[in-house]
Amino acid sequence: MKSYRDLDIYNLAFEYAIEVHHMALKLPKFELFEQGSQVRRSSKSIKDNMVEGWGRRRFKKDFIKFWVYAHASLL
Repeated sequence: MKSYRDLDIYNLAFEYAIEVHHMALKLPKFELFEQGSQVRRSSKSIKDNMVEGWGRRRFKKDFIKFWVYAHASLL
């Protein structure tokens, strides 16, 4: 593998982040700016942490740490 873009899990996370973003924009106005914002940010955080972990893959502990962060954002 040459890039994180070759990972199926990253591609799924990217697609889901886009889908969640569009869905969160359809929330009622009173949830759009607080809860909706949190949902949008956490869905993007999943893929972002995967990328950062990939960038630190030479350092096993850092790699694992960022993938744990990605999993936590998913939860």
